[in-house]
Amino acid sequence: MAVDPFALFDTWFAEAKVGEPHDADAMALATAGRDGRPSARMVLLKGHGPDGFIFYTNDHSLKGEQLAENPRAALLFHWKSLRRQVRIEGAIDPVGEAQADAYFATRSRDSQLGAWASDQSHPLESRELFERRYEEMNQRFGGQPIPRPPHWSGYRLHPCRIEFWTDRPHRLHERRLFTRTDGGWEEGLLYP
Repeated sequence: MAVDPFALFDTWFAEAKVGEPHDADAMALATAGRDGRPSARMVLLKGHGPDGFIFYTNDHSLKGEQLAENPRAALLFHWKSLRRQVRIEGAIDPVGEAQADAYFATRSRDSQLGAWASDQSHPLESRELFERRYEEMNQRFGGQPIPRPPHWSGYRLHPCRIEFWTDRPHRLHERRLFTRTDGGWEEGLLYP
């Protein structure tokens, strides 16, 4: 293999942080529950390396419930300004408690309070109810540090496939596919 897919991702991600005007760390996360019904949404990449790609969420959200039923997912980075995409597929597992606690501590206080106040993905009868719950959490924690809610954690996707897509004229795109094998990674090309 000529290129390490994680080194290539690092290069592309660094270029996206400079060249993509909005949220270079935004990625589409696709999950499916036991029933196989797919669901996709945007989340933020919060860590990456050879051990995987990390994001955080409410475990009681639709994505959290689907990941509990079917711990496999796909990610898609689309850096339109750079005319590039990266598609990643693999198995998911939760990050450790200490890692989730450490990341939660870096979030803004408002985001921390929101994690306590929100029943993410569940029906909400009114915006006022959510804002009231937020204020209740603000009063509950006062000026104290806010601990991570027990229903909020991180997940790591361990890739088995990583595809790097580059836009080319006349839809003659370049697609490089890295597939995990027992011995490491195999690299190949796909037709556009």
